[in-house]
Amino acid sequence: MSTPLATPLVEAQGIVKRYGPTVALADGRLTVLPGESHALVGRNGAGKSTLVNVLTGLQAPDEGTVRFDGEPAPPLADRDAWRRRVACVYQKPTVVPELTVAENLFINRQPVSRGFISWRRLRAEAATLLDTWDVQVDPEARTADLKVEDRQMVEIARALSFGARFIVLDEPTAQLDNREIERLFARMRTLQESGVTFLFISHHLQEVYEVCQTVTVLRDARWIVTAPVAELPRAALVEAMAGESVATQENTRDTVAADAPAVLDVRGLTSAAYDGIDLTVRRGEVLGIAGSSASGKIELAESLAGLHTPTGGSARIDGRDLPFGDVRAALRAGVGCVPRDRHEQGLVPGMTIGDNTTMSVLDRLGRLGFVGTDRKRGFAGELIERLDIHAEGPEQPVSDLSGGNAQKVVMARALASEPRLLVLINPTAGVDVKSKESLLTRMDSARDDGTAVLVVSDELDDLRRCDRVLVLFHGRIVAEHPAGWRDHELIASIEGVDHG
Repeated sequence: MSTPLATPLVEAQGIVKRYGPTVALADGRLTVLPGESHALVGRNGAGKSTLVNVLTGLQAPDEGTVRFDGEPAPPLADRDAWRRRVACVYQKPTVVPELTVAENLFINRQPVSRGFISWRRLRAEAATLLDTWDVQVDPEARTADLKVEDRQMVEIARALSFGARFIVLDEPTAQLDNREIERLFARMRTLQESGVTFLFISHHLQEVYEVCQTVTVLRDARWIVTAPVAELPRAALVEAMAGESVATQENTRDTVAADAPAVLDVRGLTSAAYDGIDLTVRRGEVLGIAGSSASGKIELAESLAGLHTPTGGSARIDGRDLPFGDVRAALRAGVGCVPRDRHEQGLVPGMTIGDNTTMSVLDRLGRLGFVGTDRKRGFAGELIERLDIHAEGPEQPVSDLSGGNAQKVVMARALASEPRLLVLINPTAGVDVKSKESLLTRMDSARDDGTAVLVVSDELDDLRRCDRVLVLFHGRIVAEHPAGWRDHELIASIEGVDHG
């Protein structure tokens, strides 16, 4: 087992990474000793992905140093040198599904004989490699036919074949059930005994205690603490991730009356991402949905907005069945949505602000497909004023706007149809503080107007404005927090900490 005197296998100090005005990492630090499983934890936006990008040579830090086994990290251009030191197995597999296991293990470096690939040697070398690391997979199997856990082991074996002994596992359990997770952990322990070192990234803190010896916490793009897992109680770990607990806030709003009519009623909603969801959102209520990136919360919200079709269960708006898998039908049923990605899903960049804000209500602005320019401009102008969009006017291209103002355009379009249910997915992601407050104020106004609001967010500030917050964990609702919750309470539920 590793000792404090061992030379760190990986050491990062003072890592700073900026993207324009955004500081993605202000003080990244990590010291991983040989042969350990080291957890890297932090809430979404804490800087974990940025640090991994630096550690795997995908990006150079603006400041700071990275060392492997005491030696400086190789230049970014020397990809072979990086592969010999470190590899990352991501949540989504990077193997080529149509190729065999053997072909994936030696892709772009197949053994050659007389100018041709030697398939016999390829299969033999693949079998030897898999046997060396006790990966029980048929080298001739089509990779697409493998279970997720076996695809992950093929990726780990491929990394080890380059000589890397430091493997980053990024949310490796997100698509695994409990039995598969246990098998993965058993394989990790076996590989550790063979000299492999892991950096383990997970939103599920109980897994950190099961499989890791050391944990590093990032918060707000900074290193907070590194400690032996056995010496850091769960409450202390959650507090390190959350920071100072925010005192219970005074809830100055009137609570939603228990007899207020239910706008959205969901019963037993089920899909590949979530299971047996029951929830109700009443008129004038804001319901928050929290959970890790793999909890199923975004898929649930997108299903209600018409983007996906569940495999079971029902959802009703004002007593009528909500159509699934049809965004236009959901819009007609009374659902407005701010999608999770304004660039890919929320805006048409080649169009003006006026076109973007009014495209969901053109049938109201004209007849037989004809829309009066003045009427559209006037309607868009009102939305620009209501949302405080900083622009020259409705004719300005939406591509000219800042992130905050672009998000306000997406919100304006969602509100233009006067929805009975407003679904907001990470509504303040990537916007400045002033725009964030403006967007949340519009959410408050929608509630005051009697709209039912469903907010799915990674941001605690978004969820603080909610009347209730439901927490999803592995696709199921595991907790409900009334308004006034404290940060550490909600984060403990999100991270699946067992209080028992």
